[in-house]
Amino acid sequence: MSRSSATESPSESRNARGEWRPSYPIRYAPLFAWPLRLGATLKWLVWYPGFMWPRNLLLLVVSAASWYLTQPALARCVHFEAGWIAQIYGRNLALMWLFYGGYHLYLYTLRREGTKQKYDPNWPAAKSRVFLFGNQVYDNIFWTSGVALLVWTGYEVVTLWLYANHRIPYLDWAQHPVWFVLLLIAVPFWREFHFYWIHRLIHWKPLYRHVHYLHHKNINPIPWSGMAMHPVETILYLSVGLIHWVVPSHPIHFFYDIQHAALGPSSSHHGFEGPIANGKLPTGSYFHYLHHRYFECNYGDATIPLDKWFGSFRDGLPNGAGAKLAEEHKP
Repeated sequence: MSRSSATESPSESRNARGEWRPSYPIRYAPLFAWPLRLGATLKWLVWYPGFMWPRNLLLLVVSAASWYLTQPALARCVHFEAGWIAQIYGRNLALMWLFYGGYHLYLYTLRREGTKQKYDPNWPAAKSRVFLFGNQVYDNIFWTSGVALLVWTGYEVVTLWLYANHRIPYLDWAQHPVWFVLLLIAVPFWREFHFYWIHRLIHWKPLYRHVHYLHHKNINPIPWSGMAMHPVETILYLSVGLIHWVVPSHPIHFFYDIQHAALGPSSSHHGFEGPIANGKLPTGSYFHYLHHRYFECNYGDATIPLDKWFGSFRDGLPNGAGAKLAEEHKP
């Protein structure tokens, strides 16, 4: 079992299996706390790190750049043609390798952080019958950069065709600036709400047995595990973008929604607690790692306390909230 040569900080500890965990419990964002903590909520909204940045702001910038710098003109999207479809596929391929490949290069190829604050001290399985090609990295790249990329591109292609042919409602930012901004703020919340319920759905035994089991092969997740899913799960997961077929919105809202879903898992699955890169980049999700470790807990994320409301929350401490539930469902 590989261990880091770096000294663990007082806020870190490892259990008997060598798994890293914080000494403090996982906490939800203050937005839904009662009584309302206005100061803490405002700080969470605008401070660094917090709700707005770095993650949501970065993904918003990526979606805006996708629309203004790399998107074929909507006039070209009136008909399904290989040229503009290939342009979208190429953009998404580049983004996927930038996000997923970037984390993998830094954390797993170069191992710049060692195993410091790595949830599971073991490195990816290189000889295992569980994975395609007997290798976790190759398996995950195939499902993420191969299969999931096609589904993601398919959603974008069809939606842009619908926009171009005026078959779904279009929101002009110049005519509705307030609604435009409010929708941008709402996207991450909608994403989290949608993810929780889709995630609960695919843990239904028939769907888990035939679909979601593939993602849960990754008990020790790596960046490429983020979208390493069965095609049916990927279709359900990325259906988050279908709301823009009925709710008036701009293509930037759609891009923000679906690219948030397609690229965000790179930071929540890479297996390390941030900040990384000399303490400069807050990243990682111990909240979601616990789901991969114990399966029947933490289906959502740490903004909307849906897991707490529906009794599936585990706070990460040995005797904390959800500990009994997680131990009962330990793989």
